[in-house]
Amino acid sequence: MIDIKEMLEKQKYDFSDLVRIMKILRTKDTGCPWDIEQTHKSIRNNFIEEAYEAVEGIDTGNDTLLCEELGDVLLQVVFHAEIASDDGAFDINDVTDGICKKLILRHPHVFGSVTVADSGEVLDNWDKIKRKEKNQKTLYKAVDDIARTMPSLMRIQKIRKKCEKAGSLSVSCASAVSVIEHELENVRESGTSPECISEMLCSVCDIARKNNIDAEQALYEKCEKLIDSQKTG
Repeated sequence: MIDIKEMLEKQKYDFSDLVRIMKILRTKDTGCPWDIEQTHKSIRNNFIEEAYEAVEGIDTGNDTLLCEELGDVLLQVVFHAEIASDDGAFDINDVTDGICKKLILRHPHVFGSVTVADSGEVLDNWDKIKRKEKNQKTLYKAVDDIARTMPSLMRIQKIRKKCEKAGSLSVSCASAVSVIEHELENVRESGTSPECISEMLCSVCDIARKNNIDAEQALYEKCEKLIDSQKTG
C-alpha cells in the first residue's frame, strides 16, 4: 500500500516516486478518473507532443524548459508502462531491463572485448548488432522496420541510406540533380502530380544526405526564417 501522506511530505522526489505516483493516479476508485480511463492509443498524441516540446527546449538552448519537458516525456513513458502493467503485458522494470540489456549488447567495445577506432565503427557495429537482434536478414526487413510515424523527410533519408549501404541503390548529387531537372521538364510540359513532387523531394533529400545535411532540420530552419521574415517593426 502506497502511503500518500508520506508522498506529500517529501522534499525531493526521484524516479521511483514518479512510478508510485502514477500507480496512485491509476488506482481504481481512489485514483484520478481521467488517468484511469486512458489507454495507449488515447495518449498516443500526448507522447508525440511532449517529445516535440522537449526538442524545442534543445533548439532554443533553454535548460529550464528542457528539464521540464523531459519530465513530461518521462511521465509518458511511465504512464504507458503503468497501462501495460494493468493489462498484464509488461511494467516499468521490464522497460528499464530491456534498455539496459540493449545498451550493454550494442556497446561491445565498452562491455566486451571489441576494439573500435572511432565513432564511425561504433555506428557500424550498432547497425550490425541491431540487424542480428531484430532478425533483419533482408534489406526489405531492415527498411520496413523503420517507423512509419517518422517525419517523411527523415524517413526517406534513412531508407535511402540503408538501401545504398546494402548496394541496391547508387546515388550521386549529379544523378539526383538530373532527376529533379527531368521532373521539372515534366511539370513544364504536362503539369505536376504527387508522383512528380515525391520524386523531386526524394532527390533533394539525396542531395542533402550526400552532403551530410539533415533535410528535416534544414526545412525546420527554413520555416523559422520565414516566420522571422514576417516580423514587423
